[in-house]
Amino acid sequence: MLLYYLTIALQVFCIYHAFKNKSAYYWYFILFFIPLIGTIIYLFTHVFNRRDAAIITQEITTIINPTKKIKDLEKELEFSNTFLNKINLGDAHLENKDYKPAILFYEKALEANFKNDSHTLNKLINCYYKTSNFDKVIEYARKINLDKNFKESLYFYGLALEQKEKFNEAEIQLRKIDDRYSNYPERLELSKFLIRRNKKKDAKEILTEIISEIASMTKVNSKKHRNIFFETEKTLNQL
Repeated sequence: MLLYYLTIALQVFCIYHAFKNKSAYYWYFILFFIPLIGTIIYLFTHVFNRRDAAIITQEITTIINPTKKIKDLEKELEFSNTFLNKINLGDAHLENKDYKPAILFYEKALEANFKNDSHTLNKLINCYYKTSNFDKVIEYARKINLDKNFKESLYFYGLALEQKEKFNEAEIQLRKIDDRYSNYPERLELSKFLIRRNKKKDAKEILTEIISEIASMTKVNSKKHRNIFFETEKTLNQL
């Protein structure tokens, strides 16, 4: 019976790992139809060479009982009300996409001597955008140097500015994410922003670049961006 539950746990972990790391589709069939042998092969070819046993065990436990990590961190915070424990609890909620409790603990972490902690402010930018609090996104984005340290958050900042009808500022920020061979979802959204601003020529240029870049990749890498490729083609054809 123990072997059965262990096999199920490993099967779930491997499928989750395959999804998270965008492994080849045939692994899903192997893991589903021959779970014991499939998980052993997958672990040795995709996991053990990258992660140690302690991390694997922790991830399996999180998958089986996702609330355990939260409860453990809550106990740690109750025992020691520190900045780090608040951040860890906020991070755990963010991983679960529970943005409101994540905001609560990040905001608590900013109290007293840590009100200007740039890493916490950056995490709050993410959370506030996901909860459509665009005023807070803009407020916190202006407190830290996104260009230097948190360039990925320029995307949230730019879209929040658009929501507040600060279109020129929004375009300035969103254009900063237009880096070749990277940021494909963000660049696709930039092109859509430009279309909304009736700058179709600029949008077409970005869309064409995305298609060209993905088409020039190896087969394995291009598969990772398949959905973006199709959506980009669709957007371009609609211009």
